Amino acid sequence: MLGYTLEALIGDPEVLRPVVQRWPVAALVTLDAGLSLIPLTDELFDAAGGGSASKPLGFWKLPAQFDRGLAGWSAAGPVAYVEAEFFGGVGTQRAALWTGGRLALGPLFADEDEPFDPAGSPISQVLARLGVGREGHHDEFDAVGLGRHRDTEGWLS
Repeated sequence: MLGYTLEALIGDPEVLRPVVQRWPVAALVTLDAGLSLIPLTDELFDAAGGGSASKPLGFWKLPAQFDRGLAGWSAAGPVAYVEAEFFGGVGTQRAALWTGGRLALGPLFADEDEPFDPAGSPISQVLARLGVGREGHHDEFDAVGLGRHRDTEGWLS
């Protein structure tokens, strides 16, 4: 069975554009439902200051102090940070949403063997707050096409 890994920012393309302007290694990728994604590749992680011993808000790959940037960018519109890792149908999801300059939802976590909240997986919950509907799809995750690539780097192709 294939694995799945994603670390990314998700939001309106105009809200995410300053990230690409600040760090040219960042790539803005179009999703369905009018949203875009910036994969948090290793190159972007390093350019944004990399990590430290602390994990901001409990995320694995969120660069140190990057949560402050997310708050700032969210003044122009909501922006989410999501992480997922699955292998053989078992895995974890983490997600949070910033809007109006502050953390508005989360961080939400679903670890191995934990059932998703009745409102949906952590990523689907933040996508719903970004205005994504699930009509005709299994959930909001599917509605925006997050299954198109199996890993974060795959979004660059």
